[in-house]
Amino acid sequence: MTITAPARTRATLLPWGLIGGTALGAGAIIALLVGLVVGGGAEAPLLADPGALVRYGLPVAKLAATLGAAGAIGGLLLAVLALAPERDEFGRALDVTAASAALWTVSSAASGFLTFLAIYAQPVTLDPQFGALLSNFLSTRELGQAWLATTLMAAVVTVLCFAVRSPAVLAGVLVVAVAALWPVAQTGHTGGTADHDAAVTAVYLHSVFAAAWVGGLLTIVLARRALADRLPIVLARYSTIALVAFIVVAASGLVSAQLRMGGLDALATPYGALVAAKVAALIGLGAFGAAYRRSLIRRLEREQRPRSTFWIIVSAELALMGIASGLATALARTATPVPQVPVDELADPSPAEILTGAPLPPAFEAWRLATEWDLNLLWALLAGFGAFFYLAGVVRLHRRGDAWPLHRTILWTLGMITLVIVTSSGLAVYEKYLFSVHMLGHMVLSMGIPVMLVLGAPVTLAARAIHARKDGSRGPREWILAIVHSRFAGIVGHPLVASVVFAVSLLVFYYSPLFSWAVSDHLGHQWMVLHFLLSGYLFVNALIGVDPAPYRPPYPIRLIILLATMAFHAFFGLSLITGTGLLLPEWFGAMGREWGQPPLADQQTGGGIAWSVGEIPTLVLAMLVVWSWSRADKRESTRLDRKADRDGDAELEAWNAMLADRARVSERSGAGRQPTASVGTRDQSGG
Repeated sequence: MTITAPARTRATLLPWGLIGGTALGAGAIIALLVGLVVGGGAEAPLLADPGALVRYGLPVAKLAATLGAAGAIGGLLLAVLALAPERDEFGRALDVTAASAALWTVSSAASGFLTFLAIYAQPVTLDPQFGALLSNFLSTRELGQAWLATTLMAAVVTVLCFAVRSPAVLAGVLVVAVAALWPVAQTGHTGGTADHDAAVTAVYLHSVFAAAWVGGLLTIVLARRALADRLPIVLARYSTIALVAFIVVAASGLVSAQLRMGGLDALATPYGALVAAKVAALIGLGAFGAAYRRSLIRRLEREQRPRSTFWIIVSAELALMGIASGLATALARTATPVPQVPVDELADPSPAEILTGAPLPPAFEAWRLATEWDLNLLWALLAGFGAFFYLAGVVRLHRRGDAWPLHRTILWTLGMITLVIVTSSGLAVYEKYLFSVHMLGHMVLSMGIPVMLVLGAPVTLAARAIHARKDGSRGPREWILAIVHSRFAGIVGHPLVASVVFAVSLLVFYYSPLFSWAVSDHLGHQWMVLHFLLSGYLFVNALIGVDPAPYRPPYPIRLIILLATMAFHAFFGLSLITGTGLLLPEWFGAMGREWGQPPLADQQTGGGIAWSVGEIPTLVLAMLVVWSWSRADKRESTRLDRKADRDGDAELEAWNAMLADRARVSERSGAGRQPTASVGTRDQSGG
């Protein structure tokens, strides 16, 4: 008699990790080859054909690098946000991460080498000339530098994933892994002259969050045995990550498609056909995500072990992820409907196009700050998620009966809206050309938005609204509190340090190469926005913050710190007003614009903005410090009054009793001494 194993037992015996990985790889390879045929990405060029091995090998190597990066980033993200370090699941996930990072390293090196062969069309030899050409490509050409940097950072991630098991250190490794995608994001289809920065941002966000999405699910499948009965919990946490990734991937993909296609009529081109196929794959993945959140996770919670049906669904999802990845790689090799023309290939570029990569905007008028827009996808998404999760936390508190002040919600929401306005409105359009507009944006970023965000008390809300983890893993609440209470945060958040950074960074930024980097490089510009926000936030939080801080001085000292810092700020503004030399003559003085103030006069206007407009937040801060001071005194008086009502004013009675005891002791001491006058009289009579 033949005994058939139950369905659940058979499900555990099948190699679902191998099946899922194979589905991912097979879907990616098939989609890549079909995409290369449809889009013509592997067709032989008319001149200098590097050969079929290079033409097909390069996209395959890039696809392998993409999947390796996905496994590394997704595995690290899952380890630091969803898994418990003391359990086997953590080590298993890091094994998957290390293997993926190794694949990423090797594939990136191969991609760089094959890119060199595709450009130079040189036969592979061992002679010194070939080595010199390869060395020159890796050290001086942008493509070579990008692949070399990615390879080195991927190698670092590989080594650290093998050697490190600390969640805090692994969070740093995750930052390195995410940064490793940046160099390659700046190459390929990154837009023409007018939209290069937007295209780079979209490509980078797309690659990072797609990697987190694909790699997270792949890690769960490969580490399924170590997860055991914790699979529903981990899958629920991954589902939240996947939802965020889906939104970012969809938004960045939409921006990229719009920049490269121009309109819906481009769907008739090979590039448009591949985009349509990728959109269909994305919709299918969204349907899988909805199924997870609505039914699959609940079903897993009811069952002791997942059935074969569940793993079949997961494998199908991985196959669809592979198809999307393969199509994305093929798209990078396909000619776009909108020509991507670098500046150095324009027939007669203007000075502004040479410097910024884009033509001059319309002549500046104040009202154009509200009508001209240039979406900064990174900060728009951050502001959107910041507002959404804050409001979700407030709703959670209200549902369980806890109150949250309405003014905090309003201020935080206004701060997020203002952040989008500063980074995407006419302020962002004209700050490249007018120093005065740049300084206005600086003032809002460093002194306006931080006041609203600090008064929103986001850390306090997170501590109250986010559920604490009980299984040893670190979720958002644990990471937020760990960062707030870290030694580094204690140093930079100290009022003296925060005020010095806030004030001195003005001079360091504007009178060093940092200013040139921030206005001329896309990455430098994003760093500038982040620096202004963080330095302002730390300074304001030290003065009027509700959230925890390492130390808050007495209110009179706070006022002194505020006035001293703002005096330094005013001095900086006056130095610009009276200055007779441009800070960046090779930039602001070389745009070739014929509208607006002359560059030096515009810089002096910017100094006036730093001096005058900057005083408005100073006055608001001073008023808030005084108001907080009065409230603190009132709370202390109320506390003492309530204490007196409870204990019958025992503290005052004790004080009066102490004074009475001292008076009695003084009286007894006086009575025990002879009067000085009597002694003197006897002495005189005896004499």
